[in-house]
Amino acid sequence: MTDRTAFPVLYRLRAVEWPGDWDFAFDRVKSRRILFREYMRRAAVWAQAYSAETAWPFFDITSYVDPAFRLPPEAEAELAELLVRLPNVEVRNTCTGAVRLAELRRQNPDAFSGLPDLYEPLVRFYERGAEFARDDAGFLDLTGMRFRPGPLAVYLTTVPVTLLDDAVLDALDGAGRVTYYMSEDGQGPLLRRRVLRDEQTDELFGRDLRWAPTDLIPESDEAVKAAGLAPLDELAAARLIGTIVDAAPGAVG
Repeated sequence: MTDRTAFPVLYRLRAVEWPGDWDFAFDRVKSRRILFREYMRRAAVWAQAYSAETAWPFFDITSYVDPAFRLPPEAEAELAELLVRLPNVEVRNTCTGAVRLAELRRQNPDAFSGLPDLYEPLVRFYERGAEFARDDAGFLDLTGMRFRPGPLAVYLTTVPVTLLDDAVLDALDGAGRVTYYMSEDGQGPLLRRRVLRDEQTDELFGRDLRWAPTDLIPESDEAVKAAGLAPLDELAAARLIGTIVDAAPGAVG
């Protein structure tokens, strides 16, 4: 069972390079976008459960779950040391929430029955490139990509991405503009076309959990449709990759 006490979460956040390295984050921009969207979805679920809609999405949810909760003094001191390294209030709030919720979960696991692991997608987001920041136009800068948050209600209807291990996240990353395809009947392999500058690469995601060259994607949109292939958005592709990874020999789930 995963250790959910405060210190393992603190150690993970302390190991992040703050501020992040731009190239490291940019190479992982696609998986970071999926992680960020999944955090927004989970945050919406928690905000609704604990009447924290006005604080959503970058909050310390423990203030709503148990206003009297306090971290043990040693953990509180180490968290304070971490917070001075963090670049903005949104990052500080969510890192505080991640550490405090881990300890509160240990003390009172029944309070979290039926709710998703709130901060895990965002902790993984930080581990894959550190912070995000707001700009003056209402967007969030996720390093190499702008993200405009939608309203809370939209995220409550989003289908979850439940498997977020390294095999899934690494499979989502790749240089260039990516389009995913799968057969319309859902029976064929997951395919992707990557276009970087003038170079096009067609690949198939195999049972060895690697992308391999393929000739299964026709050149034109008309031929793609005639071949019975349909494009997938990146959330659908992420869920499908998770299914493949989970079913792979040796998968631990």
